[in-house]
Amino acid sequence: VQLQASGGGLVQAGGSLRLACAASTRTFSDYAMGWFRQAPGKEREFVATISWSAGSTHYADSVKGRFAISRDNAKNKVHLQMNSMKPEDTAVYYCAASSLGPSDSPDEFDYWGQGTQVTVSS
Repeated sequence: VQLQASGGGLVQAGGSLRLACAASTRTFSDYAMGWFRQAPGKEREFVATISWSAGSTHYADSVKGRFAISRDNAKNKVHLQMNSMKPEDTAVYYCAASSLGPSDSPDEFDYWGQGTQVTVSS
């Protein structure tokens, strides 16, 4: 499975961005998907995850109510809508695929995209 993240960029605090992750696999609906992020000098941290059928989602407390994860299995894509963004959201954002199910642990994800930079200015 190859994952390609896109949609990052520079946004002012309070603004919005929508990230996309395209998966090259015939069995996209077999995988739970997740978004993680890594800021300079910090460890990679969980952002959001979604189950195979999109029936279950889970968010980090720091983004709950501001970010929304969704998926389109017909198009092999997962999205992360980010609203009311804050400077502390600045990081490289990675999408990942898990055959084990939705999770907040990066260890349970089998495949990773290359990351897309998100910068929020104050």
